[in-house]
Amino acid sequence: MTLGALEAGGTKMVCALGDETGKIFEQTSIPTTKPEETLSACMDYFKDKNIEALGIACFGPVDLNRQSSTYGYITTTPKPGWANVDVVGAAKKALGVPVGFDTDVNGSLLGEVTYGDAKGLTDAVYFTIGTGVGAGIISGGNLVHGMMHPEAGHMLLTPREDDAYKGHCPFHRNCFEGFAAGPAVEERWGAKGVELADRDEVWDLEAYYIAQAMVNCIMILSPQRIILGGGIMHQEQLFPLIRKKTTEMLKGYIKAAELEDMDSYIVPASLNDDQGIMGCLKLALDELSR
Repeated sequence: MTLGALEAGGTKMVCALGDETGKIFEQTSIPTTKPEETLSACMDYFKDKNIEALGIACFGPVDLNRQSSTYGYITTTPKPGWANVDVVGAAKKALGVPVGFDTDVNGSLLGEVTYGDAKGLTDAVYFTIGTGVGAGIISGGNLVHGMMHPEAGHMLLTPREDDAYKGHCPFHRNCFEGFAAGPAVEERWGAKGVELADRDEVWDLEAYYIAQAMVNCIMILSPQRIILGGGIMHQEQLFPLIRKKTTEMLKGYIKAAELEDMDSYIVPASLNDDQGIMGCLKLALDELSR
């Protein structure tokens, strides 16, 4: 079986071929420029590949309501030119195959729970912490959509007493993304995260905000595991700090076996940054079986 995978990002589109086992045969990257130009190049990649279905994990916000007239659209994105773009419609018209569609972070989570270290879990959360902060959520074995899809990167956080930074997010300021995304780190400290690797105070503060978000996540969603990916999480020194601070902030309120082994509870992505593509393969497979 040959399946198509399209990880649609705001900077680049990764097009790939794979199968139902998650094996990736080949992949290529296409810059995200104007919608017609970019989507046309992506569809040209797939046209002669004889794929049986295509899975798309897309930056957003997107419309995931199959009853909506704008299902499969990117909706209110701030990315210039990409608002109200019919991604699923363009793919179906060009390829004539079933098209599975979800958010980029739900795609990454789906890759992890289907093929990664979270395989078999029914309740898990995947956060990507990079240029922005997003979350994919699976609850009771189903990806969470609701009225739109979760935007847990914009949960509101309490500033640490010694932190005078006002937050980078233009909508909320003191949200998870506003305090902890890559641009916030750079604005607060005057350098990109990769240039600050040996500055303990940077990562102690970053871990404080991430841990606060983890506690919110645990209290609301009760996941069996939390997976952290994205560029910020390449600073691996964050993981022990986050686990320690999360435990401290929980203050023993939640008694669960999972929390007794935080090293196995709050974990890095396990699929060598291919979790998004592998999630797209699963989206394609699921759409084929609908």
